Amino acid sequence: MRQLFELCGADRDVRYSPYTWRVRLCLLHKGLDFEGVPLRFLEKEPLEPANSKTVPVLRDGDTWVKDSFDIALYLDHTYPEKPLFGGAIAEGQARVLNAYLDRTVLNPIFPMIIADIVGLQDAGNAAYFRESREQRLGATLEDLQAGREQAVTAFRKTLSPIRAALKAQPFLSGNAPAWADYALMGNFMWARIASPFELLEPDDLIAGWRSRMLDLYDGHCLKAKLGHSGAA
Repeated sequence: MRQLFELCGADRDVRYSPYTWRVRLCLLHKGLDFEGVPLRFLEKEPLEPANSKTVPVLRDGDTWVKDSFDIALYLDHTYPEKPLFGGAIAEGQARVLNAYLDRTVLNPIFPMIIADIVGLQDAGNAAYFRESREQRLGATLEDLQAGREQAVTAFRKTLSPIRAALKAQPFLSGNAPAWADYALMGNFMWARIASPFELLEPDDLIAGWRSRMLDLYDGHCLKAKLGHSGAA
């Protein structure tokens, strides 16, 4: 059985890593069976065979692969049916989109939900997360999150290239979802599970796309356990 090592909170069923969700959706796209293995921040030992300290890590038999983009490439090369990319040129272009999503979507989301993320942890992992992130970012988690009502307006404007694509087609990948959709959806699943804060206006084209993504694979994303009482 394949194993996907995933980040979890104090509740091991709350699995919220954006990068892990990218991989989870890629595996569902391929129709590959897998077992999710939940790990908290301080649980590093199971990742040592992959020479990694962070998730996601995929174990496929004797093969260990880390990094969500590298895992997607591995899946496409190893299991070519139902392609995620569609060839070497598409893979090269996807690297540009991968960087865009990290810098323009993921990075701005982080301060808007960062204090909510610490609330998902047990005491030891909460202390680790707070100390490491506050040292790196130079502010308290609460101060970073405090301006999110203003920050989300600017964030929404940066998503205009995504809206432009969705005006022409139902998914970023065309008429059906593939890697680009899963890479973006991983970010929204992160926010959805970790925080009740809404990133999108209800009438946003991206909100409509997100609803279609939530319904995929028998509502797999919709069924994911939230770390709070309200849905994002």
